[in-house]
Amino acid sequence: MIKTFSTLVLKLFLFSACFGQQFVLLGVSQDAGYPQIGCKKECCASIWQDLSLRKYPVSLGIIDSVERKWYLIDATPDMKYQIDLFSQITNGTFPYMPEAILLTHAHIGHYTGLIDLGREAMNAQNLKVYGSKRMKRFLTKNGPWQQLVKLNNINILTFEEKAFPLSPQISIHPLLVPHRDEYTDTYAFEIKAASKSALYIPDIDKWDQWKYNITNVINRVDIAFLDATFHNSKELNFKRNIAEIPHPFVTESLELFKNEPTNFKNKIHFIHLNHTNPLLRETIEKKNLEIDGYHVGKQGKTY
Repeated sequence: MIKTFSTLVLKLFLFSACFGQQFVLLGVSQDAGYPQIGCKKECCASIWQDLSLRKYPVSLGIIDSVERKWYLIDATPDMKYQIDLFSQITNGTFPYMPEAILLTHAHIGHYTGLIDLGREAMNAQNLKVYGSKRMKRFLTKNGPWQQLVKLNNINILTFEEKAFPLSPQISIHPLLVPHRDEYTDTYAFEIKAASKSALYIPDIDKWDQWKYNITNVINRVDIAFLDATFHNSKELNFKRNIAEIPHPFVTESLELFKNEPTNFKNKIHFIHLNHTNPLLRETIEKKNLEIDGYHVGKQGKTY
């Protein structure tokens, strides 16, 4: 019995020493996932044949080994799989459910997973959900989300554009970004932990429309997860106006950062990839990007 207990303590110590306060990328794709519904083209065909290769919509886990808790950014339509993925990655060392969920905005890939917290599914009890004031108003005034509030499945806490603590080790600084704000405003998160800092921007219209200088923001963090929805302006070669869904093209980001040093480029991990984006596959575009020192976000990787 003593030996078994000692082994467990040793495993927990080694895990804490290894992880500390770190980040787990639980998805890398655009809101609709990869493969995307209705797509039978070459970009998705092989994934439909082998769904073990699927990619979830982008989401980030934050580990706090001191408090023995973790936090989830964005509640995607695949949230239940991503929560289970976190448990697998961390060997069940943490509580199965996150201590809280933080929402960036109300586009389908970033909040609709909340539905699994309702009484028809998990029937969660007062799970903390952080969002902007507009997000809280949206969730409390519209069904089916308002039922989550009424039945105390979730407890919505609001933030403004200033830093607030998640725990003694971790703080979050929401940064308002320009984006298509049909229902709510949109935020990026600058995350500061005891030993690491990260920038999480899954959605933004264009870098030059932001009131912050993206280069300066990246310079003050250790790792940056950046919107890379489309690789270039010609990617959507079907009847859809790409101007209606603005994002920084990867080619634009590479041009913007081309004169930055290698250690700057090494911080950048491109995320929120549309199913048409060649960076989702082993392509020359991905190879060249990595040669230049950048990274493509990897689902299931701990940073």
